[in-house]
Amino acid sequence: MSYEMIALLMFSSMMVMLLTGQRVFGAIGGIAAIAALALWGTGGEDIPFSAAMKLMKWYPLLTLPMFIFMGYVLSESRIADDLYKMFHIWMGPVPGGLAIGTIFLMVLISAMNGLSVAGMAIGATIALPELLKRGYDKRMVSGVIQAGSSLGILVPPSVVLVLYAMIARAPVGQLWLAGVLPGLMMAGLFVIYIAIRCRLQPELGPPLSQEEREASKGEKYRLLASGILPVVIFATMMVPFVNGWTSLVESSAIGALTAFLAAIVKRRMTWEILITCLRHTLGISCMFMWIILAALGFGAVFDGLGAVKAIENLFTEQLGLEPWMILVLMQLSFLIMGTFLDDTAMLVIVAPLYVPLVSALGFDLIWYGVLYTITTQIAYMTPPFGYNLFLMRAMAPPEISMRDIYSSITPFVLVMVLALVLVMVFPQIALMLPNYVYNH
Repeated sequence: MSYEMIALLMFSSMMVMLLTGQRVFGAIGGIAAIAALALWGTGGEDIPFSAAMKLMKWYPLLTLPMFIFMGYVLSESRIADDLYKMFHIWMGPVPGGLAIGTIFLMVLISAMNGLSVAGMAIGATIALPELLKRGYDKRMVSGVIQAGSSLGILVPPSVVLVLYAMIARAPVGQLWLAGVLPGLMMAGLFVIYIAIRCRLQPELGPPLSQEEREASKGEKYRLLASGILPVVIFATMMVPFVNGWTSLVESSAIGALTAFLAAIVKRRMTWEILITCLRHTLGISCMFMWIILAALGFGAVFDGLGAVKAIENLFTEQLGLEPWMILVLMQLSFLIMGTFLDDTAMLVIVAPLYVPLVSALGFDLIWYGVLYTITTQIAYMTPPFGYNLFLMRAMAPPEISMRDIYSSITPFVLVMVLALVLVMVFPQIALMLPNYVYNH
């Protein structure tokens, strides 16, 4: 059997396993182990074993539980509630102001957590009822929360970019810095769209009445101070790292400790909340470790086959495709997979194939990590099975139907496609910050 046929058989077997509802790490790791034993016989088990050792020796992986813990501390201690109250008072007079405030809230939540699920949960429980109560259009509200929560996997500290860094063997710090400007640009495009749409159609996002935004100057400044708290936590973590005073792992520990101390100072930390945060941190960290382990094992078998070289030859020599055409096809495949897989599954399935191919075609792996993440965000919100669509359905009140949720995301998906095109055409949007910090 040719190497190409073996690679195709492995890939199709893995997809079949996933479609039967198997756990992602079990499907990917199982196929990798079976293929290793079938191809190399005795000694084939060394491939997954060496992948496990590589994972255990990867020091930056310690950042994963730190950031997950930090996110849960800030979420469970209700610091996000204070943020929303701040936006409620300060942005209320503007048409669509609460929706714009929700986008700002999501950016800050992303900078505290790194997972889109956390942003969705906070947006759906805090912002959604308030927006509906104040006469905001339900489709506008649904789209805003889904689009805003997707920023969690692009704005640092993104857990997805940590995972990409592990599989692509790329520096996490550079990837995080590469995500800053595209993340802020996308948030800015969302805000511009909401502001223009609500100015043209005020009934979609009516400004708050004078009575609803009544607050003393002292109350306004107290709320502003509570909104600055997440920025302070983020700064205490990132400033030492960017200046080279601490390593990435040390910065993540500073961030987790600062968030924990902030919750204690605000008298929001109890034993019950601490235990809940630790349980969630352990569960999600273990899940990610199993997935990374499976992906490394699968990638090692693929490398051993020389399958990546064969696929590169198929695209460039036999089909005669230009590198940019191959890149666009890769992004389209992510969009298709995103209709039935989450971001982690998408990455570990195709990373063994795409990452070496991207490198061989002469593209920058840091830049491609940002492209992958933006494409994943779009895929999250693409019908029929976009991940965020079902999360929204699970958390939304009965008056928001599945049809409302599907129709709400169209303009926001178009905005995200615009952001993707801008980053593809102007790579410096992603690369300017890491180049400045690391080459300064």
